[in-house]
Amino acid sequence: MSDFTPLRSVLYMPGSNERALEKAKSIACDGLILDLEDAVAPDAKPAARDAAAAAAASGDYGRRTVTIRVNGIGTQWHDDDIVAASQAGPAAIVVPKVGSAAEVQQLVAAMEAAGAPDHTKLWAMVETPGAILDALAIARASERLGAFVLGTNDLVKELYAEHVPGRAPILPSLHTALLAGRAAGIAVIDGVYNDVKDTAGFLAECEQGRQMGFDGKTLIHPGQVEGANTAYAPSAQAVEDARGLVAAWEDGRGAGVVTYNGRMVENLHVESARRTLEIHEAIVALGS
Repeated sequence: MSDFTPLRSVLYMPGSNERALEKAKSIACDGLILDLEDAVAPDAKPAARDAAAAAAASGDYGRRTVTIRVNGIGTQWHDDDIVAASQAGPAAIVVPKVGSAAEVQQLVAAMEAAGAPDHTKLWAMVETPGAILDALAIARASERLGAFVLGTNDLVKELYAEHVPGRAPILPSLHTALLAGRAAGIAVIDGVYNDVKDTAGFLAECEQGRQMGFDGKTLIHPGQVEGANTAYAPSAQAVEDARGLVAAWEDGRGAGVVTYNGRMVENLHVESARRTLEIHEAIVALGS
């Protein structure tokens, strides 16, 4: 059984909406972010905290990776959010606007003080210029850090940039976060696509993110799940090619030069092929 956890589609769900929490049990997403921050009005935050913690602790979401997004450091809700989320024991606690390695260490210390189990990781939202410039230090700040989540809306705002097809204004930032995440061995999840009615634009951005190397995409609507799942899964042709390449490598071991479909095969190609098969097998195990 592979240890790889698919994160093709990570759907934000408001922690304050009981119907949404119930509906999420039947949505074919790889991951859920039960949100206590942007999706919840200030007066509803305490009740949302309780509901999200209960949902995350329930075990009712099957193989989905269930996380809780708390309110940011320095807000009046943050400390109580961290305690409740840690005690609920989700797969991860997602924290907005993490800006430094010191903040990562502060967050991890707070999680551990609150009794977070070993399996509960920290996912840091990278969404400010400072976080991008310090991305490698943030990514390496703690063994408990499991992922970067790109906050592309905030990043565009902070840069005084514009949302445009192809995302040219923020590509350097996206690449920097990916470089840091890969160097540290953590997952890196792309930001949201805002226009839920623009299917073509969304699918194009999913394809771009997969080509860049993201593990998956955060989503704001259940209607985006299928597109992300398809875009971030190896195609049938890619799986067939990977199997053929690995077989050719194993058959030709010791022969000097190995070729597959007329192309010379080196160890790096085999590693990529094996990763493709690992992702495919993990997705098949999820049943989606």
